[in-house]
Amino acid sequence: MSERGSVEPVRVASADPTGALTGDRVVAAGSTARVLVAVTARALRGADCADLGQPAVLSRLAAAPEPVRRTAVTRAAGRSALTPAQLGQVDTGRVARWFAEQYPVRRYPGVLLGSPHGAAAHLAVALGVPWLPTGFEVAVRWGEGTVDRPAAALAHGGALTARLLAGNADVHVRQVHCPASRGMTAGSTVSMTVRWRHLPGAYRRFLLDRLAPGAPVLLLQDARTWPVLDAGDGHSFQVGCPASGLDPVDFHPDSHALRQVLRAAGGDGARWELPEVSAAWAYAEHGVETDFAEATRQWGARRGHRLHRVLFPQAEALSATVADLYRQWLRAAGKSGDRLVVECGRLLDPWQVIRTGLVPYWCENATRRAVAGAEWWLAGSAPFSSVDVLPEPPGVRSPALAGLPQWLAVASFGRRRRALDRTSARGYPVTSVPTRRATEVLRGQPYDLPTPPPIPVDAALTALRDGGARQGLLVC
Repeated sequence: MSERGSVEPVRVASADPTGALTGDRVVAAGSTARVLVAVTARALRGADCADLGQPAVLSRLAAAPEPVRRTAVTRAAGRSALTPAQLGQVDTGRVARWFAEQYPVRRYPGVLLGSPHGAAAHLAVALGVPWLPTGFEVAVRWGEGTVDRPAAALAHGGALTARLLAGNADVHVRQVHCPASRGMTAGSTVSMTVRWRHLPGAYRRFLLDRLAPGAPVLLLQDARTWPVLDAGDGHSFQVGCPASGLDPVDFHPDSHALRQVLRAAGGDGARWELPEVSAAWAYAEHGVETDFAEATRQWGARRGHRLHRVLFPQAEALSATVADLYRQWLRAAGKSGDRLVVECGRLLDPWQVIRTGLVPYWCENATRRAVAGAEWWLAGSAPFSSVDVLPEPPGVRSPALAGLPQWLAVASFGRRRRALDRTSARGYPVTSVPTRRATEVLRGQPYDLPTPPPIPVDAALTALRDGGARQGLLVC
């Protein structure tokens, strides 16, 4: 349903003449990488995100009985997910081309690659360069699945992974079973993060055609770790994820937080079964493959494009560093730099942020941990005259989520204006709002033109290295 209650048409699986599914069909609807490419490409074309919605919006079901809401969510997830048979039609090279083709045809002074992060989109727009993900999410139907059977999810995911890898040997598949972040959909679909091991051909062609001579390549890497089971043959598995706002221990069978999560998602903590094989700590699902980083470095060295790696230990570290960079950039251009917008999840619009002269801080999601990161950064920053807050309702219930009072506390840092978007807050946390809601809010802000000239990439690297050191960023 749309946020007005109308039923959105079901998308029909589309394919090119070779039989491969289009990138638009393969990449999970509403996934972070998909949204970030869309908003960055629009900003580089000088457009906002007024046309970006979000599928399966269930706002009108917020007050419905839990069984009704659970059924509606499950059906919506199933409609947009791939069938197991369709995995054989996935061409990851075609997905890379779909990402790259969204950007305007011109020469760029650099490019950002890497882990999905809203601050990466804002950084790319400030530099006037594209952002391209090093992986993407795929949702696959799990007809007889349940949220409380991670061991069964692993067994089912192994067969699905084999189908995908049969035609795509250059990727690694990280399967994530996380009822805390995905709610009841963790029992109806399998979530797979597909990560390239090498620079895909479409990216190489894009860089050859679009990069200015000697332009640098920045690789942003999510360095968060999580217990991961190596299932072999290009398939790994993790229960839970950093974005859940919980810790790995919270996914153990005797965890009170786990029982709360499963109860909200329609599961039973007594049936929770973990895989018998022990997991080892490794980069979480949005990390960058080591082979990808090295292959990109070698490719750049041969063509005069130096690779710079930026590793962030927590999502809020990159958000804070980029927000500080924006403030410096705006002030250097003669603007005040004292008006802040705190975005969340898919609620962002880099073009409107630039047009209005706002400083953007991006919360990965609505967990207490993510919102606390914004509070700590604000507490240590020079005051802002206004603070606008856009909390994205996650559509799930979890003990890790921030309540509206915590979001109001973020807004209270504004000296003159303290605004929490009422539409986003209405029905929080179980409702859903489209990406274009951020555009609607930011369009109400006054213009602050002209737009400052783009930040030189070398200057941005220096700022990331110096300012990011306080946040734990590693620039090398």
